[in-house]
Amino acid sequence: MKIGELARQSGLTAHTIRYYERIGLLPRADRDHGRQRDYDASILTWIEFLGRLKATGMPIRDMLRYAELRAGGAATEPQRRQLLERHREAVRARVATLQDCLLVLDGKIAGYAGNEIAGYAGSERTNDHDAIHPEPIHHDEHDAGGRRHRSGSAGPRSARAR
Repeated sequence: MKIGELARQSGLTAHTIRYYERIGLLPRADRDHGRQRDYDASILTWIEFLGRLKATGMPIRDMLRYAELRAGGAATEPQRRQLLERHREAVRARVATLQDCLLVLDGKIAGYAGNEIAGYAGSERTNDHDAIHPEPIHHDEHDAGGRRHRSGSAGPRSARAR
């Protein structure tokens, strides 16, 4: 199939397909007599799998490593399995974090719904922890050199600092 048809069926753009091929995520396509890319339909399964890896947050370097191992055949199955197992654990951790966030959101929504049912106006609520604060929240972070800095805005910066 030609690149336009592959793009249509996969949901990727032709530009993305060429990029993935260039960096090694997709195998090089055969060329027809006119030197146009001619893909086998089986590439759609691989593209779908890549999409799942991307959707679950796998870094491109790990996707490239997986593609490299895949090209190595059956002898690389143990390494591919290990890579996917590590990624699965990272996905599980993210899902757990999202579940915790969802519970907080559900609680907040329920609180608002309870206030509406009780007839309270939004301005009558107390202890509203999501109110806009005049001071930004800062988080201590460390850069690659171990130096500590704070994220968030410290207020207006001078033109020289920008």
